[in-house]
Amino acid sequence: MKTWFITGISRGLGKALAQAALARGDTVVGTVRDGAPYLDAGSGTLHVIPVDLTDAAAIAPVVQAAFDKAGRIDVLVNNAGYGLLGALEEATDAEFQRLFAVNVFAPFAVIRAALPALRRQGSGHILSITSIAGRAPAGSSGLYSATKSALEGLTQSLAQEIAPFGLKATAIAPGAFRTDFLSNHSIRRSQGAGAHYAESVGSGIARLDAMAGRQIGDPDKAAAAILELVDAPNPPLHLLLGSDALRRAREKLDAVIDEIDRWETVTRSTDYQQGV
Repeated sequence: MKTWFITGISRGLGKALAQAALARGDTVVGTVRDGAPYLDAGSGTLHVIPVDLTDAAAIAPVVQAAFDKAGRIDVLVNNAGYGLLGALEEATDAEFQRLFAVNVFAPFAVIRAALPALRRQGSGHILSITSIAGRAPAGSSGLYSATKSALEGLTQSLAQEIAPFGLKATAIAPGAFRTDFLSNHSIRRSQGAGAHYAESVGSGIARLDAMAGRQIGDPDKAAAAILELVDAPNPPLHLLLGSDALRRAREKLDAVIDEIDRWETVTRSTDYQQGV
C-alpha cells in the first residue's frame, strides 16, 4: 500500500485519483481550497487539509502536516491548477501573477518543502500534472500553456537531480478529460476586448466551449493509468494521457523535426570553425 499527497482533490482528475487510490486501500492526504470533497475512503485512509495555494507561506506547513499524518509520502502529486483563456495582450498583471502562483510557484514550493523528507526516506515519486497544452500549445491559452511548459521543464530537471537519492519524477500531460475543467470552477477568461483576436483566439475558445461535457478522456481511466505508472518498476519521465494528447504531441514533434531539418544549415553556421 502507498501513501499519497495530492493537491486539489475537490474535483476533476485529482478527485478521481484520490478515489482510485483509496479504493485499493492506500492512504491519501489531499488538499482542498475549501469545503470537504465527497470521497469514499473504503479500505483506505483519507486526510483532508484546507489550503489556499496562493498563500506561499502556508505551503511548507501543509506539507509537514501531510508527513505527520501519513508517516511517509510515497507519491507526491502536484495536481491543483486552473486554466486561463484569452489572448496574451488581453491578460492583466493580476491574472498572470495568480495563474503562475497556483500552477507553477505552488508546485515548486510543495516539492521544495517535501524533498528533505523524501531524501531521508530514500524513495518516493513526484508527479506533475501538466497538460498537452504545455507541449503543444494552442493560440487561445498562451499563459496557461506557459505555466504547464514551466512545470514540464522543472520536472525534467528535477528527475535528474533527485535520481541519486532513489527518487523519481514524472510529468503527466493529459488531453481533454470529461471533468469540469472547462467550467467556471477551473477556467477563467481574460476580460480584455477580444475583437482583435476573434479569428485566432476567439475560434479556439469557441472550439473549447463546444467540447465541454463531451471530452474524449475518462478521468477514472486516467486515474487507473496513474496507478499503473507509480506501481511500475521503471516509470516513464513523460506520460501522455488520451488519444487527443497523443495526436497533438506527434503533430508537434513532426513539425519541430521538419523545422530543425529545414534550418539545420543556419543552425550549424554559428559554430566556430574547427581549429579556430
